[in-house]
Amino acid sequence: MAETVWSTDTGEAVYRSRDPVRNLRLRVHLQRITSSNFLRYQPAAQPGKDLIDLATFRPHPTASGHRSEEEEEEEVVIGWQEKLFSQFEVDLYRNEAACQSPLDHQYRQEILKLEASGGRKNRRIFTYTDSDRYTNVEEHCQKMTTAAREVPSFLVERMANVRRRRQDRRGMEGGILKSRIVTWEPSEEFVRNNHVINTPLQTMYIMADLGPYGKLGYKKYEHVLCTLKVDSNGVITVKPDFTGLKGPYRIETEGEKQELWKYTIDNVSSLAQPEEEEREQRVFKDLYGRHKEYLSSLVGTDFEMTAPGALRLFVNGEVVSAQGYEYDNLYVHFFVELPTTNWSSPAFQQLSGITQTCATKSLGMDKVAYFSYPFTFEASFLHEDESADALPEWPVLYCEVLSLDFWQRYRVEGYGAVVLPATPGSHTLTVSTWRPMELGTVAELRRFFIGGSLELEDLSYVRIPGTFKGERLSRFGFRTETTGSVTFRLHCLQQSRAFMESSFLRKRMQSVLDRLEGFSQQSSVHSVLEAFRRARRRMQEARESLPQDLVSPSGTMAS
Repeated sequence: MAETVWSTDTGEAVYRSRDPVRNLRLRVHLQRITSSNFLRYQPAAQPGKDLIDLATFRPHPTASGHRSEEEEEEEVVIGWQEKLFSQFEVDLYRNEAACQSPLDHQYRQEILKLEASGGRKNRRIFTYTDSDRYTNVEEHCQKMTTAAREVPSFLVERMANVRRRRQDRRGMEGGILKSRIVTWEPSEEFVRNNHVINTPLQTMYIMADLGPYGKLGYKKYEHVLCTLKVDSNGVITVKPDFTGLKGPYRIETEGEKQELWKYTIDNVSSLAQPEEEEREQRVFKDLYGRHKEYLSSLVGTDFEMTAPGALRLFVNGEVVSAQGYEYDNLYVHFFVELPTTNWSSPAFQQLSGITQTCATKSLGMDKVAYFSYPFTFEASFLHEDESADALPEWPVLYCEVLSLDFWQRYRVEGYGAVVLPATPGSHTLTVSTWRPMELGTVAELRRFFIGGSLELEDLSYVRIPGTFKGERLSRFGFRTETTGSVTFRLHCLQQSRAFMESSFLRKRMQSVLDRLEGFSQQSSVHSVLEAFRRARRRMQEARESLPQDLVSPSGTMAS
């Protein structure tokens, strides 16, 4: 028989299990092959015969006699966090003076019980559990690379003291706050005990004492066979992976007498019986059902509906950017104006906002300030006017762009307004702005040095003010200057019972929604039609005032 394949993949493998980790069982088989020096001086293999017969590697008796089979081969089944003592620990804890912590005294009592019952059954294979000091040292000394002479960086040194461990500390009774919430000068011990990152882990090491025959119990001969890590989410990390169908792993010791060892790691956890799996599925189903009921009790079973004939508008918006302005350090003041008829908003709803001050950056020929300022609001429309001529209005978004100078004095950079989209979905709107201006150099000097500039007392003057009651709004003599533009990104959602009703109410509400949907287009069409009616009326009046002989075709033929 020939050993054909060695497993060289010693990377870690990650598994997830819903079963309790205490049911995990591993079988570790360790066997000595031969001296590495003997392998080094083997003659070259003949062509076509690259396999070496293991019969040539049989161990030879030494001067002290033939080694026992227990020294050459060992197999142990290990459970999760099961403690198997090494020869070094047995020799250490026999001395009561070496026991310093309660865990050391507990280990001493267990070793004494083992000796009273005939000694430990394992010889070379042993374990370090999550509570052992070896776990701490190993976690602090982990290397980041495979280099032989690795120099740890500053980050590695600082993070080496941060251990992902299970914290067993309980909260203070009664919810009493600590006397010091913030520790301004934490010590390294404080950081190590309180700074927990990621998910807490429990660690276990399966070790092997590969010392020469008769020299067990020396730290320098200890080697890690397998590392197990389990977190609270049921994620199990095994390094190296279970052997399975792969070849065994190999360990080559160092020193005067180099030895070659092989070992395998197999998962021998007992499989659940069909009855147990069925019972477990029922438990999980019941658990998930109760959790679903708990979530339903928090959310509620009744979906919040709007009143009949009403439309609810939700807008999640964002002030994206502003560009094309003269000065730097921009910020935007914006607000939403609801029409005075049929529109309302909750009392707690805030319909205005101010962005942060943002410095501009050059993008092509323009200077752009990116705000990414989010805002949200809610409004409701209740249709009460049933007349066909009633044209519903839609909310308007006003914005004012300002800039700050070195002395924290502000100047107006532009005003703008846009009607909110009447269709649900995502919309990107670019609002062009303008600002009032004065003629002459003095006004520009005042704007540059002092910061004062013309401002609108009422921002709704950008469009048609809500307080205007006349027929025509004249802005003759009002001088403005085109400035930059502001980009808004709006996500609109509409809710109404008319979307799911098929009765007359739906038809009536749908007509309103249609008019709302095309409000921006209908407003322009409406104005065009009104102008056409006025022109037609004037033409008819002029036609009636003319002599009949000029108007009638017969009169024209007679002449």
